[in-house]
Parts: sequence; structure tokens; C-alpha cells
Amino acid sequence: MTGWFAAGLLILLGAVFVFYPRHPSLTVFDAAVMARAETAMWRDYYEKRYPALFYELYSVARDQQGFSPFDSLRIGFYAARAAYRFQPTRSRTAADVALPDLIDYYRLLARAAPAPVDVEYAARRELDWWQARREDVSPDLYGLTVAQVAAALYGVDNADLRRSGVLRARAMAYRDAHSRVMTETDWDEIARRLDESYRLLKQAIASKP
Repeated sequence: MTGWFAAGLLILLGAVFVFYPRHPSLTVFDAAVMARAETAMWRDYYEKRYPALFYELYSVARDQQGFSPFDSLRIGFYAARAAYRFQPTRSRTAADVALPDLIDYYRLLARAAPAPVDVEYAARRELDWWQARREDVSPDLYGLTVAQVAAALYGVDNADLRRSGVLRARAMAYRDAHSRVMTETDWDEIARRLDESYRLLKQAIASKP
């Protein structure tokens, strides 16, 4: 009887840990950790290691944004599946296959946003810059779309936030320019650029009135 009680108690405690509502926040992230995590996500995406991509997304949601393990699993799942569905597409029309997952992803993220979020707008803007990269749009231009997504999530729009978006886009352009042979030094450079971008984002959020 004691064994059954102990097992039941462990199951109950596990369920509480996984499902108990947290108080997540998109504003409390560590810029350096986010930069390393995003660099890893990019490698996973281009090397088609989707389980690893899912785990990085899950870890960011849980450890950097404070979501429950259950919600972190859902966030990781929707984001990874959106990337998986987008990767083989070759047109804007075909790329819309990723939109439902992006909407579900942003609907979950919106729970931790400091201001109300237009979820569909954020998802569509995200997909817009994904596609813009494939159309040889300047990173300084689609970086502003990246910034629009951040503005939708954080409820702030200023020079630091726009600069952050452009820096993130330039990191993407660096990867695209070196895509044939990406060395460890190249990935370190991307992580450095992303670190600068996330620090500016943090600064932009902190300056919100």
C-alpha cells in the first residue's frame, strides 16, 4: 500500500510540475543565452535536425521565458513544425502551409507578452521575412520586418528595436553568404552578432515608458 501511495504521489507531483500554470514573461531573457540558442537552432534547421531544433525551442520557452514544461512542449512543437513545413516550399503561396503553426506558436507566446498581441499579424510578418530571405531582399530591409514582429510582441517600437531587427537579419545574411562551407569560426561570428542584436532588444524593451 505504501508503494502505491508513493507512486501516486510521484505522479501527482510530476503532473503539478508539468501542468501547473507559471507566470511567463518574454522580457526576462538573457541575451547571451538567447544568442547561443538561436545559433544552435539555425544549425539544426539547415542540417535538418528537427528533434534538436524542437529541444532548443522547448528549452528557450521553459528556461528563458518561464513557460510551464507542457506549454514549452507546445511552443517547441508548433515552431519546429512551422520550420519543417516551410523549408521545402518554393513560393509565397506554398509557404502559407507554415502559417497555421506560426499562429498557434504566437498565440502561446502572447500569453507572456507585456502588451496585447495581434497574433495573426505577428505570424504573417514572421512568414514574410522568412520568405523575403529567399527573394534576395536586403537584410536591412527585411530586418525591419523582423523588428515589426518584435514590436508586435513587446508593444514597443523605437530605434534600438529596429536596429536589433536589422542586426539579426545581417547575421542571417552572413550565414547565407557562407552557406557552402560554414566553419566553427563562422558560427561563432553569427553568435556574436546575435548577442549584439539581443542586447539591443533588451535595451529597447527596458526603455519602454
